[in-house]
Amino acid sequence: MTTYRPDALIASDIDAYLARHQDKSLLRFLTCGSVDDGKSTLIGRLLYDSRTIFDDQLAALEADSKRLGTQGQNIDFALLVDGLAAEREQGITIDVAYRFFATDKRKFIVADTPGHEQYTRNMVTGASTADLAVILIDARKGVLTQTRRHGFLVNLLGIRHVALAINKMDLIGWDRAAYDAIVAEFGAFAASIGMAPPTAFPISGLGGDNIASRSDNTPWFAGPTLLEHLETVEVDAERDAAGVFAMPVQWVNRPNLDFRGFAGRIARGVVRPGDAVRIVPSGKTSRVARIVTSDGDLSEAQAGQSVTLTLADEVDCSRGDVIATAEAAVEAADQFETTIVWMDEAPLLPGRAYWLKTGATTVSASVRPPEHAIDVNSLAHLSVKTLGLNDIGVAHVHADRAIPFAPYEDSRDLGGFILIDKLTNATVAAGMIARPLRRAQNVHWQNIEITREAHAAQKGQAPKLLWFTGLSGSGKSTIANLVEKKLHALGKHSFLLDGDNIRHGLNRDLGFSDADRIENIRRVGEVAKLMTDAGLIVLTAFISPFRAEREMVRALMPEGEFLEIFIDTPLSVAEGRDVKGLYAKARAGEIANFTGISSPYEPPESPDVRIDTSRISAEDAAELIVDRVVGMWSPVI
Repeated sequence: MTTYRPDALIASDIDAYLARHQDKSLLRFLTCGSVDDGKSTLIGRLLYDSRTIFDDQLAALEADSKRLGTQGQNIDFALLVDGLAAEREQGITIDVAYRFFATDKRKFIVADTPGHEQYTRNMVTGASTADLAVILIDARKGVLTQTRRHGFLVNLLGIRHVALAINKMDLIGWDRAAYDAIVAEFGAFAASIGMAPPTAFPISGLGGDNIASRSDNTPWFAGPTLLEHLETVEVDAERDAAGVFAMPVQWVNRPNLDFRGFAGRIARGVVRPGDAVRIVPSGKTSRVARIVTSDGDLSEAQAGQSVTLTLADEVDCSRGDVIATAEAAVEAADQFETTIVWMDEAPLLPGRAYWLKTGATTVSASVRPPEHAIDVNSLAHLSVKTLGLNDIGVAHVHADRAIPFAPYEDSRDLGGFILIDKLTNATVAAGMIARPLRRAQNVHWQNIEITREAHAAQKGQAPKLLWFTGLSGSGKSTIANLVEKKLHALGKHSFLLDGDNIRHGLNRDLGFSDADRIENIRRVGEVAKLMTDAGLIVLTAFISPFRAEREMVRALMPEGEFLEIFIDTPLSVAEGRDVKGLYAKARAGEIANFTGISSPYEPPESPDVRIDTSRISAEDAAELIVDRVVGMWSPVI
C-alpha cells in the first residue's frame, strides 16, 4: 500500500486556501458507530490526507502522540478531533466535534459524534444537519446494538446517504468473508427500516487503507476510496429545491419607514419577484416585490439561501411565521403525531408543559403518554408510560396554538423541533412531526355574549385564583377554609377546590405518580379558570409539588389574577402533625410517591404570599390573606 504524506500548510497560505475553495459545493457529514470503532481516527486521517493540517498543529499532534504513546504509531490521528481533556484521558469521544476540510473537488464539514449509548443525544445533534452518515463498524466485533441504534437514528433523521466503513480490517487479516458477512448483516437491517442500501468500504483508519488512497491489501475490493465517494456523492439539495417554496421568518427588517422586509433562510423551493405567497398561519396573501441581499437584489432564490423578502402589500407577518407558495402553502396545526428522541436524564413527564421550538417559533406544548417506544434492536413496538434517556418513541404533542409546519420527511426545517424544559432551559428532546391530528378540526370557540367582565361586575368583585401550595400537613386546607369563611362573611362570591375532595370525583381516576400529579393540576387549573370566568374568587388547596405546573396554571389566568400562596411549613413540623397518619405510612413504605418522603416538593421561588406557620396562627394568616385580596398585603407573612 502507498501511504500519502502531505506537506503541512503554513499560516500564510490561509487566505489563498480559502479563496481557492470558496465556490465549491459543501457536504456535511457525520461519523457514528459504537465505542472505539475508530471514528476520531478516521476523521484525523481525512484531515491529514486532505492537507488541512497546519504546521503548528502537526507539530503539536506529533508531540502529543509521543507523550501519550498510543499503539506505538508516530501520529495518533484521533487526537486531532478529541479536544476535551476527558476525551484524551479516556480515549473516547464525549462531545460532538466539528471539523472543516476541503479537497480539490469539494468542501466538507464533518461531525465526530460519541459512540457511548449515554451520549446518543450528542449524536442526534450532529446528525440534525448532515447530508451523509459514515457508520463505522469494528471488523472484529461486527454489527452491535449501538450500530443498529445509530443506523435507526440516521434513517429517522432523514439522512439518505450512508457509507458503511468496516474499520480495522488489518486486525482480521483483511478477511473478505468476514467483511461480506458484516455488510450483509447491516444491509438486512437497513432494508428492515426502509434505509437505502449503504455503500460499504473495507478500511484501516490507522494505516489509511481505502480512505484517501487505494490499498494493496484489498485487491478484491473494486469500489472507490471513501474520500472519492465523499467527493462525488450527490446530496439531496434537489429535493428541497424542487418542493413548494417556504421560508420561515427569522427577523422583520425595518431600518426605516420606507422599508419593511422579512429575513430568513429558504427551507425549500424557489421564489421569484411577482410570485403569489401566503403567510402561515394567518392565511393572508400577497406577492413578492423584491428579493434583497447584501450583494443586491436577486431575480431568483432557492432552498438554502438566506434572503430578505419584501411584499407588495402591508400584511401582518412576524418572526416565526412562514412565507409560502399561495396555492400550496404549508399547513398549520396545534396537535401532531411525532417521533421523539428523549435526551435528558430525567424522564418525560406526560402532560407537563415544555417549550417547543421549531425554527424561529417557540410555543408551549405538552406531550401525551407515548403510543409506544421502539426497540432499535428488534424494531418491536414497546408499551411504555414515559420515555427515558435515549429512548425513541411515538407520541402526540399538543401545542397551545397553531404553528406552521410540514412533515419531517418533506422538510427537516419545517418538521423538526426540540423540547426545552421551562425551568432549567435544558433541551430535553428532539422530535420529528409525522402528521397533524385532525381530531379537533370541527371544534370552534362559541361566542358568548355575557363576558367574564360582566360576571365580575354583577358580583361586585375582581375574580381571583388563590393557589395554596405546601406539604401535606402544612395547613393549606385549614387556612384556605378560614379565608373562604371570611370572604363569605364580607359578601364575596367564592368557591374552594380542595385536593382531597377533587379526587373523589373529577380526578378519581388519577393516582400519585408524577404524571398523574401533573394531570391532576392541569384539570384543576382548567376548572379554576372557568370559575374565575364566572366572576368568582376561587381558592385551591393542593400540594401541587412541581413549579412547572403551578406556572402552567398562572399562564392560564389574566395578569394579576393568580396569587401563589406558599404555606411554608418545615417537613419536620408537617410530619409531626401527621393528622391523617400519612407520613407514618410513607415512612413504612405503605404509600408510594409521597411528597416530602419519596417524591420531591419544589417550593415556590417567588410566591405572591408566603405564610410561615411557625410565626403566625392559621386565623391570623387567613385575615392577612383576605386583606391581600381586597388590596392590602405584605408579600412575606
